[in-house]
Amino acid sequence: MRQSLLRVAIFAAALTLTLTSSESALPAQSPAQVLAPTGTLRAVFLGMNPVQGRIDENSGKPSGPVPDLVEALARRVGVPAAITSSPNAAGIVAALNTGAADVGFLAYDPARARDVDFGAAFMVMFNSYLVRGDSPLQKTADVDRAGITVAAVRGQTQELFVSGALKSAKVRVFDAMPPQREVETLLLNRTVDAFAINRQRSIEAEAASQGKLRALPDSFLAVDQSFVVRKGDGAKLPLIKAFVEDAKASGLIRSSIARARLVGVDEPGGSPK
Repeated sequence: MRQSLLRVAIFAAALTLTLTSSESALPAQSPAQVLAPTGTLRAVFLGMNPVQGRIDENSGKPSGPVPDLVEALARRVGVPAAITSSPNAAGIVAALNTGAADVGFLAYDPARARDVDFGAAFMVMFNSYLVRGDSPLQKTADVDRAGITVAAVRGQTQELFVSGALKSAKVRVFDAMPPQREVETLLLNRTVDAFAINRQRSIEAEAASQGKLRALPDSFLAVDQSFVVRKGDGAKLPLIKAFVEDAKASGLIRSSIARARLVGVDEPGGSPK
């Protein structure tokens, strides 16, 4: 009996050693295989967020910081890039979880971190309230008061913040960002008193309103815009981190921000413009 048990123990040890040796002999995956297992780096971004990028109405071609970064990352690992847009954060998460995309881009939020893994931050996005031109609201601190209604878009960074942070003001949630004319009507008719949006969008809306609307001068929230990957797909994150560090050091991110003529954004650690 003892000899039989000894033989079983020796066989188990030999099998374990063989399996371990076989695993260690497997060739390591290249960066291209890790980041783009299909041979194409497939990326998805928020097409309705000008901070990340824009889609040309005529050509359908994306431009802006995210497309610039995706194309540079694809060149770095030697694969083509395919860039698509999503109307909301839920679409980004779905594209990653179904395997339709290899990387995505979202503003960091703890709730979203339950659904995806966040990688390196490449930009900080500032957010400002949009109010009517003659509004008594002059700065962010004036907004959280009884009798004030703040509008925000469901699931967007700004809505997640105001729904949790505002104590006295009422929050009205919209399913999608209304067009410029409707935003003007909501504010001028005093249906809402302020719209919580990113600073880039608030300044664009102010300019388009020809003085009827005004972006408050300060930021109520600074939030990182980051790479995201499917939950548990952490092998991509060190490669992405190294790439973002190089992109910052080379000036790629800063030049992309300038080329897109963005305001209210900066590299991580910067201040609102």
